[in-house]
Amino acid sequence: MPEYKLPDVGEGLTEAEIVAWHVQVGDVVEINQIVVEIETAKSIVELPSPYAGEVSAILVEVGETVPVGTPIIAIGEPAAATSDAAPAATTEIDLSNPAASGGGEGESLVGRNKADRGPVRRARKVASGAAAAHMQAQAAFEVGESPMVEADETPVPSTPAAPAAAASVQVLAKPPVRKLAKDLGVDLRSLTPTGPNGTVSRGDVEAAAGAEPAGVSTGSTTGEREWREPVKGVRKMMAQAMSRSAFTSPHVTEWVTVDATRTMEFVERLKARREFRDVKVSPLLVLSRAVMLAMRRTPEINSWWDEAAQEVVYKRYVNLGVAAATPRGLVVPNVKDAQDLSLLELAQALNALTATAREGKTQPAEMSGGTFTITNVGVFGVDAGTPIINPGESAILCFGAIRKQPWVDQATGEIVARDLTTLALSFDHRHIDGEKGSRFLSDVAGIIEDPASALLF
Repeated sequence: MPEYKLPDVGEGLTEAEIVAWHVQVGDVVEINQIVVEIETAKSIVELPSPYAGEVSAILVEVGETVPVGTPIIAIGEPAAATSDAAPAATTEIDLSNPAASGGGEGESLVGRNKADRGPVRRARKVASGAAAAHMQAQAAFEVGESPMVEADETPVPSTPAAPAAAASVQVLAKPPVRKLAKDLGVDLRSLTPTGPNGTVSRGDVEAAAGAEPAGVSTGSTTGEREWREPVKGVRKMMAQAMSRSAFTSPHVTEWVTVDATRTMEFVERLKARREFRDVKVSPLLVLSRAVMLAMRRTPEINSWWDEAAQEVVYKRYVNLGVAAATPRGLVVPNVKDAQDLSLLELAQALNALTATAREGKTQPAEMSGGTFTITNVGVFGVDAGTPIINPGESAILCFGAIRKQPWVDQATGEIVARDLTTLALSFDHRHIDGEKGSRFLSDVAGIIEDPASALLF
């Protein structure tokens, strides 16, 4: 019986966490049908099935992290689904659930094709007696019904059956609750279920662990005042990458306050144009174009220090990264060959990049190969910061909030209200000296102050 082993879907992936299964035991799947979502050190990835047949076993539960190469699901021929119990001591249980259609909505890096229909639930045979009653309860729980079993539905076994061991009985709990129990070190079998239909609820797990329910302040309950959360997946990768960069590249950060009034006016004119009506236009678009134009005068910004070879690698292409905050951590997808895109094409690419990131569907290939990054802290109302350079790059630009503030007009000396912002550039001082960093930052600021000056580059 084929076993689907966790593949390496990224560059040097060593492990991944099972986030969600889109199929269950008894489902019939087709080749390239999405069966599971995993979280790697970079992103959420949907995995397609390399086999066609009936799911005979789910080998790894939601919330578990396993190494690459670990069998995660077993898929056999539909006709091969049999029971070890004697035919006379079996009963049919129909697990059909038309609402349980699997697969993700978006495309993924591997196996984009998805079956037109969801997984098909086949009739399953289970042993009679206590085991059959439990399986009926589990089936009813899966389809949202009461897990009660009528007396006449369970055949009386021909010989007395020994009571099932407590450890062999599966506890009714939804995947997020199981994951929480695992993270908090709670044995589900030790709990008294208080949820619907005899299920273990989130509150049951939190009460057993002494943790506070989500959304309740630490001072309002008698529970513990702190809790622990495992660092894994995207957050773990981010922590390792930022630590490595901070302690290997000598960072220098420079700041400049910019009058962005003309950029704001330019953005409004773009929004009014017919070709830009279906895309989101923001000052980030103008800044992105300004960055690529300024690199023409200071190519060191778009280079990389190769420590092993003791060489500086210059790049004629710009893979422009935009840092995006997601529920699973910070990700930095990038627009490939951004220097070749028109302003409209760049706007469309940035829209797609950020939308995919928010959905948690950014793929490893979309985050690899970046050459320069913009982190837009302005969306949080923050003025500026000292960003850390992404590994493999040499500089990162922090874009602060744009606010109406008093400004001294250099021509008249009058104090006027203008749209001001702060730009902060961190760069690798091993090969980008102060003059080059300052020149680049000044050129970017000049375009933000007067977008028409882009014609001079």
